[in-house]
Amino acid sequence: MNNTIGNNSSLITHHSSLLLEIGTEEIPARFLPGAIQGLKENAATFLKETYIDFSEIQTYATPRRLSLIATGLPVMQEARVKEIFGPPKKAAFDKDGRPTKAAIGFAQTQGVSVESLTIKSKDKGEYVVAVIEEKGIPVKDLLPEVFKRLVLSIRFPKTMRWGNGSMRFARPIHWLLALFGNDVVHFEIDEIKSSNMTRGHRFLSPGSFKVEEISTYKDSLKNKSVILDHYERKHIILDGIRRLSAQAGGMPVEDEELIETVNFLVEYPVPVLCSFLEDYLKLPKELLITVMKDHQKYFAIKDNEGKLTNNFIVISNTKVDNAEAVRVGAERVIKARFEDARFYFEEDSKKPLYERIEDLKKVTFHDGLGSLYEKTKRIASIAEFLAGRFLPSEKDKLSRAAWLSKTDLITGSVREFPELQGIMGKYYAILDGEDSEVAKALEEHYLPAHSGGKLPQTEIGALLSIADKIDNIAAFFSIGLIPTGSEDPFALRRQALGIIAIILDKGHDISIKDLIDKALENLSNIKDFAEVRKDILQFFEQRFESVFSDQGYGTDLIYSILPLSLDLQLKDIKERLNALQKFKELAEYDNFLLAIKRVNNIIPKAEILELKTELLIEESEKKLKESLDSVRSGLTGLLQNRKYYDAIQLLSSLNDPVNQFFDRVLVMDKRDEIKQNRLALLKEIWTTAYQIADFSKLKESR
Repeated sequence: MNNTIGNNSSLITHHSSLLLEIGTEEIPARFLPGAIQGLKENAATFLKETYIDFSEIQTYATPRRLSLIATGLPVMQEARVKEIFGPPKKAAFDKDGRPTKAAIGFAQTQGVSVESLTIKSKDKGEYVVAVIEEKGIPVKDLLPEVFKRLVLSIRFPKTMRWGNGSMRFARPIHWLLALFGNDVVHFEIDEIKSSNMTRGHRFLSPGSFKVEEISTYKDSLKNKSVILDHYERKHIILDGIRRLSAQAGGMPVEDEELIETVNFLVEYPVPVLCSFLEDYLKLPKELLITVMKDHQKYFAIKDNEGKLTNNFIVISNTKVDNAEAVRVGAERVIKARFEDARFYFEEDSKKPLYERIEDLKKVTFHDGLGSLYEKTKRIASIAEFLAGRFLPSEKDKLSRAAWLSKTDLITGSVREFPELQGIMGKYYAILDGEDSEVAKALEEHYLPAHSGGKLPQTEIGALLSIADKIDNIAAFFSIGLIPTGSEDPFALRRQALGIIAIILDKGHDISIKDLIDKALENLSNIKDFAEVRKDILQFFEQRFESVFSDQGYGTDLIYSILPLSLDLQLKDIKERLNALQKFKELAEYDNFLLAIKRVNNIIPKAEILELKTELLIEESEKKLKESLDSVRSGLTGLLQNRKYYDAIQLLSSLNDPVNQFFDRVLVMDKRDEIKQNRLALLKEIWTTAYQIADFSKLKESR
């Protein structure tokens, strides 16, 4: 995340800097990255709106403060000239050029003389214009309002009020530091007055102190045990966990999300190496890592072979001198957490997953969609359908995996750590003696966990993942819970992208339409089947555009295939896109595109009578029909064998016959039956071409 904005406007001779620090109670770590970004963007916007130039803006955050430093500001606001359009010239002056009441009134309103009004053209007319020169005022006089707006403009996922005040913020504000150069910028929000005072680390240096100069602000905080720059803190954290891990003979299990969270939990990061009893390593490593990460924000350490070690690292918010106390406390806490995890794991292991299937009837999947058992039943139905298509020899394994897929959701470990769904299912299945592929599928069917994430590696896992995701999409659409705008509470967009990614990765011969129809077949309470089906098809079509755009295909290529995409197998879509892309590079591409678009532009959208060969009377239309018949006879085999590039080249052989037809034949003949027959011939050409792509959506290459 870049925390700098630059402005290339010309600078005035004398420059200064401004500093704003909002001191608060501890703000949740997840709130701060967005707050930094918002503060940066709003500062740039507000300064520009106030005609205050700047060269750079930097924003920072710790749990107790949000800070902004802007440099290169002028002492005086820049002067500017405004042009305000008034009434039309003909209304402002009479035929002798004398100003009318309209011109006089406009000039008075703008505070200028009538003589200073000018005439300018706008929207094909001439209008009187008042040219107003506005002189700049001292920037310091403008900053109180800018700072106040900045504080009030920051958005957080959740806000609160405190005391008797009316403003809302992530956490109560305790102080406001505001400087322009060495001078205090005075403003007040809810009885909190700005000053040149800030505070150090809550425990290591809790007192207030004066900031003498903006240039020494960061160093002054550092002397009070506050590392203001979050990039510097991140470097300290990364360097520390890598150094201590190496010291313990391993390497950290690095997690960018955890690093960012910890970075915004501390003002003075000090990594401390700790350990736990080796006996806990008998528990699944994912369970141990999750306990360390989610509950305690600790970094796990693995050895050079990737196995978890019994060491971990804590990032303390205190001095190195306190490291031993931190270590003892962390080891005591992690032992208690691991004991809880072991209890859940051992208790869960006493009851096999297959004995939990019946218990799924007692758990609601979603109001209106029945229980987890009904959800599982639908998954199993889709999975068996997919197995019949792609993996008949493993149908029993896939069915078994489907019926077990949601059983770990009612185990103690997954109730405590929901992010371990599937992962714990795999471990319990192994302990139950289930087939290894079945166990692996329980973990893989939640993949990909995010857009672009790791895909299932096994065939059973891939098909189970598709079955689960298409059921979710169909089920939620069936009760009207459709993603809108930025709202997608059930992550249906991600799941649709996951389905597409898996099918493309595995090369499965199935269309999205077939998949949707199978999923909807299991939902009996749909009021308007056709409407729900249409909505889901459109939803997937939008995802196709996103997927193939990300893969680098041009928008016109994608739109030429989209109308066919839902009926096509996904690998066919990609192969057609590749064929069109290759054909687009040929010299004859533009000529063919012009000819085929000419065909499409003239044929009516309404139904056309069937082509009658006996009504083809001109030599050019007879030759066009012969060429079309030849193309169609060869096209069928090429399309069946997925030789799309060859099919397009064959289709392009119609270029000359089509052009000769248009040059020598009048399509709109006075005789209606001849006209209709010629339109029917052109319709057949377009229908033939449409088997490959909608060529009307393509753009010329030059």
